Amino acid sequence: MEPQSLQEIARFPTPTAACTLSAMEINVTKMHGLGNDFVLVDGLSSGISLTPEQIMRIADRRLGVGCDQVLLVERPGRSGVDANYRIFNADGGEAEQCGNGSRCVARYLRTTGWVDRDAMIVETPAGITHLYCQEDGQVQVDMGAPRLAPAEIPLLAEREADTYEIEVNGGRVSVAAVSMGNPHAVLRVPDTDRAPVGELGPAIGKHWRFPQGANVGFMQVIDAGHIRLRVFERGVGETPACGTGACAAVVAGRRLGLLDPEVNVALPGGQLTLRWQGAGQGVWMTGPATKVFDARMTL
Repeated sequence: MEPQSLQEIARFPTPTAACTLSAMEINVTKMHGLGNDFVLVDGLSSGISLTPEQIMRIADRRLGVGCDQVLLVERPGRSGVDANYRIFNADGGEAEQCGNGSRCVARYLRTTGWVDRDAMIVETPAGITHLYCQEDGQVQVDMGAPRLAPAEIPLLAEREADTYEIEVNGGRVSVAAVSMGNPHAVLRVPDTDRAPVGELGPAIGKHWRFPQGANVGFMQVIDAGHIRLRVFERGVGETPACGTGACAAVVAGRRLGLLDPEVNVALPGGQLTLRWQGAGQGVWMTGPATKVFDARMTL
């Protein structure tokens, strides 16, 4: 059973808020997918535009609500779509896609009554996503077909390959590169507990070979149906779970002949189930979406 909604979040007075005439109140909902947490901002009732500074304030874990990403949920921009949503990292930068966030958006749209059915279609900067709310509380998402051509990731490379050698921190590492609407680098490691996530994550994520940066996954293959995964996300750092990162890792492992079409992905925050039949097919992700509270916040 979900916790009771908070009536109002405390207003956090700052010199900026006290002096500006543009202060506004917004409706927010705190949610998480396996500990990867989000603040969903209601842009359905009325149009809202957020500055990077406002995004960072919402995401601040001391002065705001606190989250990995802010999700601005908006009215659809065209027919056949139930809603749009935009993804902003805690540093104020905008991302293209978010797997755990998409599940939270689906549950939000369903429980608020904006959508009155379990199947829905939403749009992000990365394109159309199909979502399905299940009776057991899980949400299934068609994340679309992975993009593997270097120019579509984007990755600076002469030709497509299963893995790429890059120089980083005075050494060389082999990474798979996959776009799930956002760029990912995936490294195979013998033990995720000992993986140098804090060292290699930011170094690879900002490597010149990835002109738009990359989320960096550290994958341990347990067997053909199970992997462990840690992910260092652009603009956030390491998170308890990353849905697109899990998709990218399974795609990379399948292309290397290491994994079955269905894989259980164990992340620090919990487990996702991924299915990918191969080239040209969409990646299907199933996992939970949990509501924490509703609130109002003054910006």
